[in-house]
Amino acid sequence: MTGEDGEPLTGELDLEDRRALRRVAGLSTELTDVTEVEYRALRLERVVLVGVWTEGTADEAENSLRELALLAETAGSEVLEGLSQRRTRPDAATYIGSGKAAELRDIVISTGADTVICDGELAPSQLRHLEEIVQVKVIDRTALILDIFAQHAKSREGKAQVELAQLDYLLPRLRGWGGNLSRQVGGRAAGGVGIGGRGPGETKIELDRRRIRTRMAKLRRQIAEMAKSRDTKRGERRRNAVPAVAIAGYTNAGKSSLLNRLTGAGVLVENALFATLDPTVRRAETPNGRAYTLADTVGFVRHLPHQLVEAFRSTLEEVTDAGLILHVVDGSDADPEAQLEAVRVVLREIGADSIPEIVVINKADAADDLTLARLRRREPHSVVVSARTGQGMDELRQLIERDLPGLERELHAVVPYDRGDLVAQVHERGEVIKQEHVAEGTVLHARVPADLAGELGRYAEQTVTTS
Repeated sequence: MTGEDGEPLTGELDLEDRRALRRVAGLSTELTDVTEVEYRALRLERVVLVGVWTEGTADEAENSLRELALLAETAGSEVLEGLSQRRTRPDAATYIGSGKAAELRDIVISTGADTVICDGELAPSQLRHLEEIVQVKVIDRTALILDIFAQHAKSREGKAQVELAQLDYLLPRLRGWGGNLSRQVGGRAAGGVGIGGRGPGETKIELDRRRIRTRMAKLRRQIAEMAKSRDTKRGERRRNAVPAVAIAGYTNAGKSSLLNRLTGAGVLVENALFATLDPTVRRAETPNGRAYTLADTVGFVRHLPHQLVEAFRSTLEEVTDAGLILHVVDGSDADPEAQLEAVRVVLREIGADSIPEIVVINKADAADDLTLARLRRREPHSVVVSARTGQGMDELRQLIERDLPGLERELHAVVPYDRGDLVAQVHERGEVIKQEHVAEGTVLHARVPADLAGELGRYAEQTVTTS
C-alpha cells in the first residue's frame, strides 16, 4: 500500500521494520535454580498458560485464557498448553495450590516449556513459591503486557512511559527475584557510592530500590516535560475552536484501521494486540466540510495494569480532552460485551466516562449477523462498520457530524462580499445549512461556535441558541 505520491506509508514502513527482527526460539540457557537469578529479561519462548477461574461462566474463563495466548504470541512466544482451574479464590501461596503446582511441574517437563504465564497479577511471594516448585521462569499477566509495550514503544515519550510502568511493577517484587539480594555490601562495593552512601550495612536490595526510585522520579519529570508539547497543541486547537474526537477501544479492535479509513493517516496496522502505542492526531472533515481532529489512542484490555494507566495518563488525556469518543469494539470477537465493559472501566478510571460516545462495531465483514444484531440492541447509539472494506463509513461520518460539540449558535446572516474571510470561517468551523448570493452579499443559514457567532452578530438577521 502506498500514498498518493507512490511512496510507502509510514505504517507500512513501521510494520516492515517490526517484522525484520524476530526472536529466535531455543537459545536460552536452561536454569537449574531460577530463584538464584537476580535480573532476567522477559525473553519468552515456549510457554504454558495457567488461569484460575473464580467467577463468571466457563466460556468467560476460556475466552480470558485465549486472550492470554494471543498476548503471549504477540510477545514472541510459542504456546504449548493452557490450563484453567476452578477455585473460590487464588491460593495465597502458589496461586493454584501445591497439588496443582506439582501437576504443572510435570506438564512443564513433558512439554519442554521454559516459562509459565499466569492469567492474573501475582504477589511476589506467589511468584517465588511457584517458581520453586515448577523450576522454570514464572511471570504474570501484568509482566507480559508490560513486555509487549516495551517491544512496541517507539517514541521517546512512549519508551519513558513503559519504563516507568515496568519499574513501578518491579519495585515491590525485588525480594521475590532472588534471595541473594539480601547480602550486605558497603564502601565501594555499594555501587561505587563509597562512604556516605547509605552506610556500610546497606543491603543490595536497598541499593536497588533506591536506584529504581531515583530513576522513576527522573522519568516522571521527563514525561511531564514531554507532555507540555501535547498540551500546547491541544491548547492551540481549543483556541481555534476545532472540536476533538478520540478513538478508544479494545486492543486489536481496529482503531488504527478506522483512523486510516477516515483520514488516510497511513499509520501502522497489524493483526496483533497493542500493535500501536503512540497516539496519532490527524485532521478530518465532516461531509459538510466542518473540520475536526481525530486522535488514535493506546488500546485497552481486560485487567489493564494500573501501572500502565498511571504511566500513560498524559497520553490518555487525548481521550479526556475530547468532545466525542468513538468507542471501537470488535464485532467478530467471541465476547464483544466484555470488551465494551473493560474499556468503560478504564474510561471511568481516567474520568472520561461522561464524554458522549458513539459505539463503532467494527469488522462487520467477519462478524456474525446475530452478534451484530445483539450489539445494536444493547447499544442503541451505535453504527456497524468495516474499516477494511469501507462498509458503514458514510453513516459513521454523518453520526460524527451530528454529535460534534461546539456549534452552540444557529443564525441567519447577510455577509457583505468584502467579508469573504467570515464566510470562509463559517465553512471551516461551522455547519452551513443553506447559502445563496444576493445583491447585498452572501446569505448564510448556519450553525457556528459562540465566538464566531459574535463576529457575525452585526450581519445576523436572527440568532437562535441550540440545545
